[in-house]
Amino acid sequence: QVQLVESGGGLVQPGGSLRLSCAASGSIFSAYGMGWYRQAPGKQRELVAAITSDGSTNYADSVKGRFTISRDNAKNTVYLRMNSLKPEDTAVYYCNADTIWARVVGGRGAYWGQGTRVTVSS
Repeated sequence: QVQLVESGGGLVQPGGSLRLSCAASGSIFSAYGMGWYRQAPGKQRELVAAITSDGSTNYADSVKGRFTISRDNAKNTVYLRMNSLKPEDTAVYYCNADTIWARVVGGRGAYWGQGTRVTVSS
């Protein structure tokens, strides 16, 4: 089993930056694909970015060029660097993990964190 804990959310002005972290414990982190999802009030949960166990990445079109996902297997942590933030990025961001890649990108990962809230507002 895997436990995931997100951190790094907060209030930021439009155009600002944040880095989210997802710390994993309970299993071998390097064996898992990892994804970041977000959900805004009244809206569907959506995939933001994902990274495979070997470092390949996928991004939603809405965040390409602004967000970067990365992982540090030595620290059992995945990161989401968010630049040029917009009000529409406001959401709760969740970390997702699974050893089966299709489940990560399909929103069916076995493990989820509690989420960290990002608010982009002036």
